[in-house]
Amino acid sequence: MASDELEVKKHPVQEFTVKSDTRDILANATRDIDQFGLRDYLIIDVDSHHEEALDWSEILANLDDEVLRDYGLGVAASAPGGSNFALTAEMPGLRFQEVGGRIPHAAERGEPVEPGVERAVTVTGRAIDAFGYDYQILFPQTMLDMGMHPNPRIATALIMAYNKWFTSNVLGKDPRIKTMLNLPIEDPEAALETIRLYHDHPYVVGFLITSQRFISVHNNSYMPIYAELERLKMPLGFHAGPNWGDSWTKTMNRFTAVHAMSFVTCNMTHLTNWLFNGLPERFPELKVIWIESGLAWVPFMMQRLDHEYILRTSDAPLLTKRPSEYMKQMFFTSQPLEVSHPDALAQTLEMMDAEHSLLYSSDWPHWDFDPPARIMTIDGLTDNARRNILGRNAQRLFGTDKLPEPDRLKRAQRNDL
Repeated sequence: MASDELEVKKHPVQEFTVKSDTRDILANATRDIDQFGLRDYLIIDVDSHHEEALDWSEILANLDDEVLRDYGLGVAASAPGGSNFALTAEMPGLRFQEVGGRIPHAAERGEPVEPGVERAVTVTGRAIDAFGYDYQILFPQTMLDMGMHPNPRIATALIMAYNKWFTSNVLGKDPRIKTMLNLPIEDPEAALETIRLYHDHPYVVGFLITSQRFISVHNNSYMPIYAELERLKMPLGFHAGPNWGDSWTKTMNRFTAVHAMSFVTCNMTHLTNWLFNGLPERFPELKVIWIESGLAWVPFMMQRLDHEYILRTSDAPLLTKRPSEYMKQMFFTSQPLEVSHPDALAQTLEMMDAEHSLLYSSDWPHWDFDPPARIMTIDGLTDNARRNILGRNAQRLFGTDKLPEPDRLKRAQRNDL
């Protein structure tokens, strides 16, 4: 057959759109459950997200400030895109995540759900089923930009409105869905009110500070917040995020560069301030989690901060041991797990005592999410380490009162006796 007569055989391509069902998208992750024997593991996802922009008008309706509420709802009803971003710090023009011009940032998910049920509950439940989770800690998306809001009063009002909406409309509808609520930390009194309102909610396992912010976490006005969290034994998370508006990331012209650096540098900065200002000594029982920064930066920070501390201990007079020793008492979420250099990853896991400090996280539904199988494919981990990372560390951290042993595992344990 002549070359110009060659027939091209077209293979069927599975296409996913914003309307695709979560269970179809995660079909491979579902197959992993049996392939890796995950049914007898406790699996807790410590970082996932829902798209609150799809319910933004409902959230705005929960604003206590009547003027803000009327203005926000007016913008949501009249301005292009306002129904998703009214009053927020979101900059839609900088949401473009291109890959050679081929893959722009996806629109909000719009898969069909049954009428009368909150979308976030339905879609999250589908992901929990598909991944084989026992519990999933659910965060917002747009709300994680509140630390960069130019108006702290509006940011505080939005956070409190979101918390009211989320605890009323999402939590409690599926007992597997948990959360760490965002703290309006720009207003310390509002943050304390938030803690007192929700700390004993059965589905609130801790509280959160968004890491994209320019106010130092060691600000003296925040000390009562940390003291109250410590008293109540509620963990505190720092959730990283992207920021193309920082003075350094403004020099970057590729989304990949911003994504690689900004998710890490914000938590590096806050962790450094947390340590050198002696907060682990001031609040020794407060459990701290660093979320969505990956792990490759952890050994670098251990070495760098130890080096600087040894040379100038007088700059951190409250510390009684090296920074790396305090870091081993902190917790880190796994995603995005940098697996391209297996030897370096193994060294990282050893240095941070991952068997006791690492918490599995997926970051679903974001484009670089990690299924539980990611933990199962790391060479050199013992079965006990895998079990700790996938769920036992989180259960011990948040407590069995918030994350009780699932009935299926209780039955399996009885059968083993």
